[in-house]
Amino acid sequence: MIKYKILSSMISSGGYRTVLDSILKLSKVKDSSYICVSNVHMLIESYKSKNFNAILNEADISTPDGMPLARAMKLLYGINQDRISGMDLMPDIMKISEKQNLSIFMYGSTDEVLDKIITKAKEEFLGLTLTTYSPPFKVLSIKEKEDIVTLINAKEPDFVFVALGCPKQEKWMAEHKGKINSCMIGLGGALEVYAGVKERAPKWMQDNSLEWLYRLKQDPKRLWKRYFVTNTLFIILFINQFIKIRIFKRFD
Repeated sequence: MIKYKILSSMISSGGYRTVLDSILKLSKVKDSSYICVSNVHMLIESYKSKNFNAILNEADISTPDGMPLARAMKLLYGINQDRISGMDLMPDIMKISEKQNLSIFMYGSTDEVLDKIITKAKEEFLGLTLTTYSPPFKVLSIKEKEDIVTLINAKEPDFVFVALGCPKQEKWMAEHKGKINSCMIGLGGALEVYAGVKERAPKWMQDNSLEWLYRLKQDPKRLWKRYFVTNTLFIILFINQFIKIRIFKRFD
């Protein structure tokens, strides 16, 4: 799967079904791997931090979570790229896992959200093997970290859905690559949406790169500053990259 550079981050290309099939292949290898579901916020965090940039670029797959990145790939490289969002991947992987007898371990979020997911999953995916664990909200000791690795590996899951928020979940997956023998996927807020705790933006907003605005409406106190600063910086940096790649190259 070819990756293309947006700002300082390498983003995987491919249609939705192609990427989903690649994720399934990773799970069946029974090796340690991790997948980043990348959005504008993540790319700005990556741009600011060399360490986080390395984590994102070393991911086995790094999908364009929203339309801004899919459109950026079109503008920069002429690629007709699908949006590969965590909110779509999560239920699709659960559905396939039930059919193919694959198991899922969900790590992160809250007990309330996880309980709602279990209830809903029992109705939608009756045969799905699903285990959940919400870690304590504190700095874990070395022993506690080791116990969590032991707990997850003992279940032998094919997938580990990680929901700790960006950039914590990506750092957690990178730290545990080689320790957890599963395909780890950073899904963040997708768990809350699936649980019904939060609503997803209407499709017309998704298709027009306005999903962030819908999220802002739901949680303005927490998100307004992040989106204002992050989105503005992304636009400035993207324009700079666009000029270098699409305009200056014409005169080379």
